[in-house]
Amino acid sequence: MRNPLVTRETILKKAGVLFNTFGYKSTSLSNITDATGLTKGAIYKHFDNKDKLEIETFHYLSGSVLSKLREGTAHETSAVRKLKLIFNFFESYTVNPPLKGGCPLLNAAIEADDTNPALRKEAIRLLHHLHESLLEIFNNGIKQGELKPNMDKDHYATLIIANLEGGIMLSKLEGNPVAIKRIIKHLNGLLKEIQV
Repeated sequence: MRNPLVTRETILKKAGVLFNTFGYKSTSLSNITDATGLTKGAIYKHFDNKDKLEIETFHYLSGSVLSKLREGTAHETSAVRKLKLIFNFFESYTVNPPLKGGCPLLNAAIEADDTNPALRKEAIRLLHHLHESLLEIFNNGIKQGELKPNMDKDHYATLIIANLEGGIMLSKLEGNPVAIKRIIKHLNGLLKEIQV
């Protein structure tokens, strides 16, 4: 008898590679059964339908990336160094991606634009989480006297996210890390603007 938690994890992991590489709508349930070695019935035992599987897989993928990002920044107390670690994480994303297929937020955002409102909602939720995390880093940096207290935190959080996601997209499309390296150089310049 299979362990239900292990089976669920296997489904999320295998479906995650497929969804993140080929797209949520382009990946059929048959593709998932082939990858997992499970029947459709076994998959539906764990997920009500393909839409639920897509959402839960997105959570699994984004959780994996956020976990790796937290691991790299958790012990850093300096806001400036924490931001530089985040930049480095994204710079390495194109050469050594933590997930096959690229950034789950970028992939979901592009695919879910108008065709998958539930997935779009989850992508927006992740975007807001990233934005709030940056605001928390900025607030800590201001309290520690590292960052200018009058900085427009929302403005800089939006710029950082847009630049990082855009840099990943361009580098992935061009098949080389040139764009993300330029973006990181630009973001390090922006960081100097907001430092005390």
